[in-house]
Amino acid sequence: MKSRKYNYEDSKINIKLKLAALWTTVMFLYIYGDYFELYVPGKVAGLLHGQNLLNTPYTLLLASIILTIPSLMIFLSLIIKPTWNRVSNIVVAAFFTLFTLFVGASSFSEWRIFYVMLSFLESTITATIVWLALRWPKI
Repeated sequence: MKSRKYNYEDSKINIKLKLAALWTTVMFLYIYGDYFELYVPGKVAGLLHGQNLLNTPYTLLLASIILTIPSLMIFLSLIIKPTWNRVSNIVVAAFFTLFTLFVGASSFSEWRIFYVMLSFLESTITATIVWLALRWPKI
């Protein structure tokens, strides 16, 4: 019997779509990490009694600003002109790579090992964003 060789079409994906998809993936991981953290013993009780890092309006605002940036990068990666897009992706992703590495390194405990894994994955993805932006295709 003769075997058939299948040749599947593979489309080239625009760099802007790749970056937006990576930022989307990072955002899902952030959300999953924050959600799963609610299962850590004592976390919900601490939230109810104001015993957490976000216990003032200003720290809550700061956290909101920090987590708004990757959300905006999903859209901005699609609409900004290539030169500024490249620069903004490099700068923002480099910051978040270091930020999530710090979060992961400071989260080592039995109940937060999932946070360490997610932080490592988030850092890998944001480092990939830096790498892709640095290698932005030229005309």
